[in-house]
Amino acid sequence: MSGSPDAVIRIEQLYKEYLTDAGPVPVLKDVSVTVEPGEFVAVMGPSGSGKSTFMNILGCLDVATSGRYVLNGRDVGMLGSDELAHLRNQVIGFVFQGFNLLPRANLEDNVGLPLIYRGVARSERLDHAREMLAKVGLGAYNRSRPNQISGGQQQRVAIARALVNRPKLILADEPTGNLDTATSKEVMALFTELNERDGITIVLVTHESDIAANAHRLVRLTDGRVIYDGPIQHAAPEHLEATS
Repeated sequence: MSGSPDAVIRIEQLYKEYLTDAGPVPVLKDVSVTVEPGEFVAVMGPSGSGKSTFMNILGCLDVATSGRYVLNGRDVGMLGSDELAHLRNQVIGFVFQGFNLLPRANLEDNVGLPLIYRGVARSERLDHAREMLAKVGLGAYNRSRPNQISGGQQQRVAIARALVNRPKLILADEPTGNLDTATSKEVMALFTELNERDGITIVLVTHESDIAANAHRLVRLTDGRVIYDGPIQHAAPEHLEATS
């Protein structure tokens, strides 16, 4: 497989199809992508291009029909469900368009939630959660509930939750989709800081060219195939077109 032995993500000849009443429907076709530690990659493509399926496979939330996926040195296809859950919890931080916060829990409990699955004691969970909230600029809001803060602040909480396990990789699926332009810039500045200062690898799906421009590399999908994979500054204008 291409890429260094230390690559965070190594995918080769990935193929994914879904079975329907009308027969198999291919969604990803012969996709090969390598992501090295510390990269910031934007994934773009029109509706139906396969980018959501691609991200679900990266996050070990779905499995490929064929091909190989190695995440942080582990061959995903060789792992059982418990091992996959452990790998997700240890290696990946997820950030979604919807903030997915528990409305009745305060922010520190929301952020500490992933640590429950690692068996971390409550006092230690809260210590880590407060540290991560401070990291995203919300240290004064530990005891607030999600409905007491703005949408941009809620997304920062979601990023803090993604960071609490100190992941090597953040997968962000349309993280600014529910935010206004000014707040989107603030959130992307935070992603840039996490990437450049802390060295966290980031793979981000977006349909907005100005959001993708924060990344260093672009992967463009069309009809389930990679049609461009390279530096974002070298991408043709049509590869950076806004997509739905």
